[in-house]
Amino acid sequence: MQKLLFSLSLIITGLIAGYLWQLWIKKKRKDHEIYIRAISKLIQKIALLFIFPISFVAAVWIVSFEDVRVVWLPVICISVLLLGGLIGILAARILKMENKQKGTLYCCGSFTNIGALGGLIAFVFLGEAGFALLALYRMFEELSYYTIGFPIARYYGGDTNKITFGKRVTAISKDPFVRAAMGAFFLGLILNFSGVQRPFFIETLNGFIVPIGTFILLVSIGLGIRFSKISNYYVEGAVLSFIKFVAAPTIGVTIAYVIGLNEITGGLPLKVVLVASSMPVGIIALVTASIYDLDLDLANSCWLITTGGLVLVLPLLYFLLGII
Repeated sequence: MQKLLFSLSLIITGLIAGYLWQLWIKKKRKDHEIYIRAISKLIQKIALLFIFPISFVAAVWIVSFEDVRVVWLPVICISVLLLGGLIGILAARILKMENKQKGTLYCCGSFTNIGALGGLIAFVFLGEAGFALLALYRMFEELSYYTIGFPIARYYGGDTNKITFGKRVTAISKDPFVRAAMGAFFLGLILNFSGVQRPFFIETLNGFIVPIGTFILLVSIGLGIRFSKISNYYVEGAVLSFIKFVAAPTIGVTIAYVIGLNEITGGLPLKVVLVASSMPVGIIALVTASIYDLDLDLANSCWLITTGGLVLVLPLLYFLLGII
């Protein structure tokens, strides 16, 4: 129960702190939009380029690869993300939405907050071993966004400017966030297979780093919260909640169970899949909607509704993890 309350309080506190900071800045500065955007980017860079890479190295350093079936985790991740996006498009067609809204529901159905929120929940509920497996699970997450999600968003946004697959891969390889995440992961693997013993104090250090990194990311998200249009998208928010909290985890857990991940380390990989596939819409969905001229109000509303839905989902998730 303490783990559950800690996770909920950290998420709620981080978002509220960011939102209140946003309101304060709007009162104090005329150029508040530019200033808020700059602060948000700075905070995200600190977390994603410095704090989380350290925690990834430390966690992957001790992950067990005795059972090779854990290498299926990234495949499950990509499958869940793609199918979530496709269900979003199907829902948009059923609701007879326009192309821009179809593209938005694909992004919201696919793009997921696996890193900040998923990382926090995995760390608090499942410990360092679960956090390390989560890093393995999301190994190709960004790759799927840039090479599959972005082109789909561009298509529905009406952008006919074609970018070759090679150029997209090159752009990904130059992205500092992708480089930091992948570099940390592979450094952790090298240390893992080298046989070098991890210093004892790192576990305690990670116990501080992960919550701190998550908190400041949540503050950056709170800086961008917009409540003005949410009342217009309750139906779409309900649909996305179903995709994120029912369809996606059902798909992920089913695949993991068929592969036999429930038989490894007391079912830890299966539990990681359940946590990671039950997370809300990722903030990158809002970025993509903005870049490709999709329905930004819809994306923002779906993000807010599903993120708020964690208040109800986390207790259920905590219960399910206890009986798996």
